[in-house]
Amino acid sequence: MRILGLDPGLRRTGWGVVDTSGPRLRFVAAGMVVTDPAAALAGRLVQLADGLTAVVAEHAPDAAAVEETFVNRNPASTLKLGQARGIALLIPARHGVAVFEYTPNQVKKTVVGTGHAAKEQIQMMVRALLPGAAFGGADAADALAVAICHAHQRPAPGVAAAGVGR
Repeated sequence: MRILGLDPGLRRTGWGVVDTSGPRLRFVAAGMVVTDPAAALAGRLVQLADGLTAVVAEHAPDAAAVEETFVNRNPASTLKLGQARGIALLIPARHGVAVFEYTPNQVKKTVVGTGHAAKEQIQMMVRALLPGAAFGGADAADALAVAICHAHQRPAPGVAAAGVGR
């Protein structure tokens, strides 16, 4: 099974792809979709959608796992993050990919063993769990962690995922 992990953000959305075969994980690819901070919000959302569409087309995942949004103190930032997250949910679903959601604490606890792990700990464990994994930054590492979380937490076959369909 091929899993696409997504760590949504308006500035940078991290993505990571892993293949699973039973309990084995194999790194496929990782990166970030970066939007132009000078562009209007609508334009940035289009950039994000286009970038994620290219990732889905290139890697043809069987499932997508998206990190849920945490609430910031700044309501405007939370709203913008929610809009980027909406794109991250929409694009795989539009391509018929089953979409699953995980809280940041679920991801950290699955990958590191504690729900309050630091970014450095996540990156270290991603490297340990996916030997040879190359990622350009914390957002891509976080996305790989989301994919790893889904590989360990995925529901039994036949359980419906959110937003499946075209």
